Amino acid sequence: MTSKAVPKALRIALRGDSILTNPRFNKGTAFPALERKTFGLTGRLPYRVNTLEEQCKRAYDQLKIRDTPIRKNTFLQSMKDQNWVLYYALIRRHLKELIPIIYTPTQGEAIANYSHLFRRSEGLYLTYANEDTMEEDFLEQTRGRNLQLFVVSDAEAILGIGDQGVGIATAKSALYTLVGGIHPAEALSITLDVGTDNEELLKDDLYVGWPHTRVRGEDYDRFVDKFVQLVRKYYPHSLLHFEDFGVNNAKRLLDFYRGQHAVFNDDVQGTGAVALAAVMSAVGVTKSRLADQRFVIYGAGSAGLGIARQLRQGMTTLDNVSSEQANKAFYLLDRHGLVKQSLDASFIRKGQEEFARPDSEWDGVPTDGNGEVGLLEVVKKVKPTVLIGCSTKKGVFTEEVIKEMAKHVERPLIMPLSNPGRLAEVDPKDANEWTEGRALMASGSPFPPTKQPNGREYIVLVDALIYPGLGFGTMITQAKSMTDTMIIAGTRRLAALSPALRDPDLPILPDFADAPEVNYEVAVAVAEQAIEEGVAGVDWKKEDAKEHIKHAQWIPVYQDFIYDPNGVR
Repeated sequence: MTSKAVPKALRIALRGDSILTNPRFNKGTAFPALERKTFGLTGRLPYRVNTLEEQCKRAYDQLKIRDTPIRKNTFLQSMKDQNWVLYYALIRRHLKELIPIIYTPTQGEAIANYSHLFRRSEGLYLTYANEDTMEEDFLEQTRGRNLQLFVVSDAEAILGIGDQGVGIATAKSALYTLVGGIHPAEALSITLDVGTDNEELLKDDLYVGWPHTRVRGEDYDRFVDKFVQLVRKYYPHSLLHFEDFGVNNAKRLLDFYRGQHAVFNDDVQGTGAVALAAVMSAVGVTKSRLADQRFVIYGAGSAGLGIARQLRQGMTTLDNVSSEQANKAFYLLDRHGLVKQSLDASFIRKGQEEFARPDSEWDGVPTDGNGEVGLLEVVKKVKPTVLIGCSTKKGVFTEEVIKEMAKHVERPLIMPLSNPGRLAEVDPKDANEWTEGRALMASGSPFPPTKQPNGREYIVLVDALIYPGLGFGTMITQAKSMTDTMIIAGTRRLAALSPALRDPDLPILPDFADAPEVNYEVAVAVAEQAIEEGVAGVDWKKEDAKEHIKHAQWIPVYQDFIYDPNGVR
């Protein structure tokens, strides 16, 4: 990556409507008089030249008259299709307000209605029915581009709304730019359209994807592998980000490709990393050790298992306990209650067996009609210090469950991480009230501020505080892989920025308004670790990583343009 912090004049080969309709280069009314003349725009634009600040004010005024989140989302998407700099500059000026509009929870609604809201193609669609031309299609969209990041999804498990067929992960790429610093032209969102098992979509005449049931098994693996090998062949130093893959594929694909390329799965690793950072911050507040905690995780799919594994990795790395010993700190509940060793094999998902509890521990504990141990009974017996929800079961952390937990722990850590917020296990406001303000909290979606008894506002966080930094640190060092120790390094840096370490009544992780600065620090930690352990593909000294990252981050400001027939198109 080249320096982007102070944009240099760019040589452009486009003129007239071609430059005005290209979102990468369009400045709209911000084109200065000389550029208007040079690029044939004088008669195509009104007389007044606006600053970027003035454009942002106009766009924000237009945004405010949209009366629903989905209308705001479509307005911003339209702006992104027209002018990248204005889009990113506007959102950065109103980051906390607009992230819930372009990301969770509103993006879930947008994806659920993708076929009905579809206006303009964005990204790359690789369809199983066109497998024979995959390489040709891939190169048609990527040839000659300096791509650093591929965000790929097969849309099987999106934002708690399930199988959406062709929901493309553009919001994830946008966050890499907004708070991570990657140039938007260096990122590409890709859908692997392998069909859908969503009957409503298959019956929808307006569905834009391949109207076929999902391809699975060897055919699916062959199709995915063909795509991955194209990325490895043409962009060997890029980061491949897997997004919203189903529980049967997410961890399996991550494990298979980790040794071949720099790959990352936010559902498995990103959620786990921010959860670990939150727990490490809480541990700092309570003056205890990570290895001393008792974790109850309700919902043991990709996210829940990813969190358990990341927490275990933290315990083995930071507290020097064995994986076997660390496993004993976890109590996982899934659709059949507590994951116990006696459960029928068909009831235990791959990976859950590592955390299955011995049945002898639960002799005499009340069960339901199916012999399953429920959440309340687990909380009563275990007396957890940390309660994590990844179930998308609204309200399952009831008043009785929360009060039972708070009886035995002075500062319980409660983390309803399900997205979107309407599916959260508990409203943080209620958990705060039921624990008399003693709970430390973190959520997976934005919620309104929660008043603490001391009058301070306790801001409940969103979870996009770390993955853009993890990815940027990996990309800029051209790391061969994103190792567990690189993730731990980024997580430790995030935890060290906890406001609660200064004042225990403050949030356990930084405010999302500070996400760009936070992710810069995370990226530096990741890059330093990659250099230290020898997986980086660049010849840098560890102490130089900060400066390299600072100069590589893209910021949304207009560059000066020079016309050149041989320039960028």
